[in-house]
Amino acid sequence: MPATTTLKLGMNSDAFPSDAQAEIYRFPHEGEAAVEQTAQRQAAVHPAPVQPVEGYGADTASDENADHFITRDGKTYAGTHLIIDVYGGSRLDDIEHIRQMMHDAVTAAGATLLHTHLHHFTPNGGVSGVAVLAESHISIHTWPERDYGALDVFMCGDSAPEKAVEVIREAFQPSHLAVDTHLRGDEVDAAPARSAG
Repeated sequence: MPATTTLKLGMNSDAFPSDAQAEIYRFPHEGEAAVEQTAQRQAAVHPAPVQPVEGYGADTASDENADHFITRDGKTYAGTHLIIDVYGGSRLDDIEHIRQMMHDAVTAAGATLLHTHLHHFTPNGGVSGVAVLAESHISIHTWPERDYGALDVFMCGDSAPEKAVEVIREAFQPSHLAVDTHLRGDEVDAAPARSAG
């Protein structure tokens, strides 16, 4: 039987736990045995499926006809997108601390968490991940060797993404925090409509 090759993509998931392992398995054409081995590995990495929040899912519609666009101060737009840079931050390599920060930010913003996925990289210990929200997402990418983190907080509907900023500041204690705000989809009403044909 030919040997199985495992390629690791720059991370040590044994040393740094992650929600999922980013490994590529190359199997020679061995038929059912290779398929079964892959299924067993996936079951070990993901022992139980994530339960979606009731009313949300890949094939569900929500809120009948609501598009969740926001109208504030005379402007209508899809959502608020905060681009956040953390300079001189701490605990940017602590995956559980980052997970808790994301959950706290979701709660502070009044958003609905659907799923969190984080990954820890080696050798620098950086973390990349996303909290998928009913209202959109919060993402993070960290470079602890440079005391730097990049975050996106994008939310639509009645959520308050600006309330996540203080949670992020408290979590990482940066020497400087830069926040840029973008109103996404603010030109939708001004854009020419698509032709139906």
